[in-house]
Amino acid sequence: MEVIDTSKVEKVLEKYKDTRGALIPILQAAQVGYGYLPEPIIDFIAERLKISTNEIIGVATFYAQFHLKPRGQHIIKVCCGTACHVKNAKSLSVKVHEKLKINVNETSKDKLFTFEEVSCLGACGIAPVVVIDEDVHGELSPDKLGGILDKYKKPAV
Repeated sequence: MEVIDTSKVEKVLEKYKDTRGALIPILQAAQVGYGYLPEPIIDFIAERLKISTNEIIGVATFYAQFHLKPRGQHIIKVCCGTACHVKNAKSLSVKVHEKLKINVNETSKDKLFTFEEVSCLGACGIAPVVVIDEDVHGELSPDKLGGILDKYKKPAV
């Protein structure tokens, strides 16, 4: 089994040690510390809270905010809601796949990108829309998206 530094979650476990129903803030803090919820950390939290690992995984998989696998430095969200779908959002997903060689819900081998399709980004007026990190890109064509992705591939200056 992988050995992992538990210090990033120790303080939050201590803070909530006598608090019922604190699993979500504990998992949130663990995810901030590790970038996702590594299996050894889930096991450690389960042991300390005296609950089953399955219970924690059930909570972590129920809420979209939690991730059980490492994520990329940049998160790409392609909107597939009705307005975006009508304006050919699928071509944007195809472009991400072609350009980055990753499928939906995958992270690139270099851990630079994670690619997701989402049901709505709330920007129907500028459909089709892609959000990369916190940056909203609207009225996109596959060619425009290709140029945008190139900018994120370059190291930050």
